[in-house]
Amino acid sequence: MAVSLPMTLLVRILCLAIFAGLLPMRVSAASPITIRDCADCPELVVVPRGRFMMGSDDGEVGRSEGPIHEVAIRAFALARTEVTVADFRKFVAATGYQVASGCRVQSSTIVKGERVGWEERSDAGWQAPGFIAPLTEDMPVVCVGHGDARAYAAWLSRVSGKAYRLPSEAEWEYAARAGSRGIYPWGSNADLGCEHANAYDRSARRQLDFGWGYVDCEDGYAELAPVARFKPNAWGLHDMIGNVWEWTADCYRETYEATPRDGSAVAGGFECAKWTVRGGGWMTRPSRNRLTFRGRDPVDARYSYFGFRVARDLD
Repeated sequence: MAVSLPMTLLVRILCLAIFAGLLPMRVSAASPITIRDCADCPELVVVPRGRFMMGSDDGEVGRSEGPIHEVAIRAFALARTEVTVADFRKFVAATGYQVASGCRVQSSTIVKGERVGWEERSDAGWQAPGFIAPLTEDMPVVCVGHGDARAYAAWLSRVSGKAYRLPSEAEWEYAARAGSRGIYPWGSNADLGCEHANAYDRSARRQLDFGWGYVDCEDGYAELAPVARFKPNAWGLHDMIGNVWEWTADCYRETYEATPRDGSAVAGGFECAKWTVRGGGWMTRPSRNRLTFRGRDPVDARYSYFGFRVARDLD
């Protein structure tokens, strides 16, 4: 006689088996194991446990990530996409949370028909981040600081009963790489990435010329793109490279000399001067969209190219 199990119980059993190492983990973009803990919770993808070499080889252009070292990652769950405007709006509506005003956005100064650089605007924010194209609810929320991202994760924890958080820097790199060994998830040629990532491409350069390197292809978006418009990586995660830089749980250190080898975050707190961001954004040059590149900014940095995604431990 066949026995039917509820889907939530089946997912839980599979997650526990993977976590314990009883099942081999062959995750694919076509069939990732996913979890949704509550109606307002994001869809999560189960990331398998494993080991990987964190950091970059000496030959990578723009390299500053070393020493390269092995990290052991426990299985965990990571949001399939970046937190969207709609997701963040639910949080604000439910809690009355207020994000501090002000954001670094594209400059309104026009020289020879082009915008020039960036400016801090007190009237800009997550609902009005200064883009030329309209902001839509399915785009990543931007103009949010590290504290805002943590507050959103804390709210998810309360409504779901699960411990949501930001991913550690090691977890982020492991999940973004998804078993790949190239400079990018799709290989080592940035110009082949326009089906995979919203980066600083030809269309973005036509609108805002920063004078730095660009991806020599067309990804279809000069600015921010809705989430999941590009191909996922091998584990079913979208936009790990490009679209927006993503806050992590790590306090930034210049090197990996004393960082944890178990995938946990570098502890921060009030004394942390800068927090690590990963993945690059819609305006980022190819050398900074690498899987290994590390950005860092103060806790209250709010930019129109900074967002985040959430993670949680598996039960």
